[in-house]
Amino acid sequence: MRRPRGQERAITGNRQTSWAFADAYGAELVENAESAALHQARERAREAGLRPVSSGTGAALRLLAATTEAKAVAEIGTGTGVSGIHLLCGMRPDGVLTTVDIEPERQSFARQAFRTAGFAGNRARFIPGHALEVLPRLADGGYDMVFCDGDRLEYPDYLGESLRLLRVGGLVCFEGVFADGRTVDSAAQRAEVRGLRELLRTVRENTTLVPSLLPVGDGLLCAVKRA
Repeated sequence: MRRPRGQERAITGNRQTSWAFADAYGAELVENAESAALHQARERAREAGLRPVSSGTGAALRLLAATTEAKAVAEIGTGTGVSGIHLLCGMRPDGVLTTVDIEPERQSFARQAFRTAGFAGNRARFIPGHALEVLPRLADGGYDMVFCDGDRLEYPDYLGESLRLLRVGGLVCFEGVFADGRTVDSAAQRAEVRGLRELLRTVRENTTLVPSLLPVGDGLLCAVKRA
């Protein structure tokens, strides 16, 4: 049964308020030292015209890294270090984040942000370059978690590489799959959105994956690799 128009607006408003509350809750989980580093990283992202993960998405990444007891995480899209700080906070104390970005300058910002957050230099390995050229050089089954926040057009290709990199029981996550609401919009869409729809369909239909789409930030698609 179709809801009255006023009720639909109320439900939409409630959802938007809930998402905002989730992001605010994530921000409140950050401790002082990390907060300073995250603020610095977010400011640099804004200056560079980048869109870092939201606080809610960051909190989810911490939780997921902790849940998998991640010792080795691969990140596609270093940015200025916002997502990396969250991942490192959730990983084991001896864990190493391998982060890939096509822009070395961004990785310099991220390196400084990690240091400000109190992480030792050996906790992160920075690899500059195009993701689809770097990922094939990483070890098969050597990672507990892969976080993808790079070129949306390449997300379907990242999935294949991620499944090769992950151990059984490992987790892959894709940021930004809502595409500001365009993914579910019935209007004609650009190639980026069509690729996201393809990714969502492929993950859902892959019998080796246990997926879930988390409504945090701009949408976080997650899937566990099983035997």
